[in-house]
Amino acid sequence: MRILLVEDNADLADAIVRRMRRNGHAVDWQSDGLQAANVLRYQSFDLIVLDIGLPRLNGLSLLAGLRERGDTTPVLMLTARDGIEDRVKALDSGADDYLSKPFDFREFEARCRVLLRRNRGQAAGVVQIGALSFDAGAHRVTLDGEAIEVPNREFRLLEILIGKLGRVVSKDEIGNGLFGFDDEAGPNAIELYVGRLRKRLAAAPLRIVTVRGAGYLIEAADAAGAEPPGAEPADG
Repeated sequence: MRILLVEDNADLADAIVRRMRRNGHAVDWQSDGLQAANVLRYQSFDLIVLDIGLPRLNGLSLLAGLRERGDTTPVLMLTARDGIEDRVKALDSGADDYLSKPFDFREFEARCRVLLRRNRGQAAGVVQIGALSFDAGAHRVTLDGEAIEVPNREFRLLEILIGKLGRVVSKDEIGNGLFGFDDEAGPNAIELYVGRLRKRLAAAPLRIVTVRGAGYLIEAADAAGAEPPGAEPADG
């Protein structure tokens, strides 16, 4: 998914960015609280990982401004402070979760997965569609118990589409979830990844439909009888 990391410790930020990108997420990094606040006024994210101690604008003030504008993006707070008062203050300011430094990256990734899943309205990390199983936590797709090899970017595309099963997802929304500011994504990049994903899921009990002028939707094969308005052939 598309994640904004706001952290002024360059070494920690680099480690988080590399790890999350390796897992297929689009990650943008800001080291300055005020600059991050400006970015959040025009760019949406699926998750914000936010340090409390930041230059120019601290994380609690940034978070308060975000919630005052009605922005409900999930926020995981990071801080070196481990006192109960700091935790309470962070949660009362609108944070969805809290993690003290130093932390184990396995716990960090698990907490991110929970918040991303909650944001999509999913209670569990495994989605079952007929004989196909999609496990976001294990980064695994299986069909009749056999693993299907799905590279990171295509895996995240599938995650975006499955998160809105049966509903149209716009190209802008897909692009925001797949690509960060530093990613080189040409005008046909989304079509390329959709085409690759269709081939990998050719035997699966679902299909990816192109909805002309709107985007894409993924649906179970048994729901494929009625074409949505503007639907095009699968190679579109």
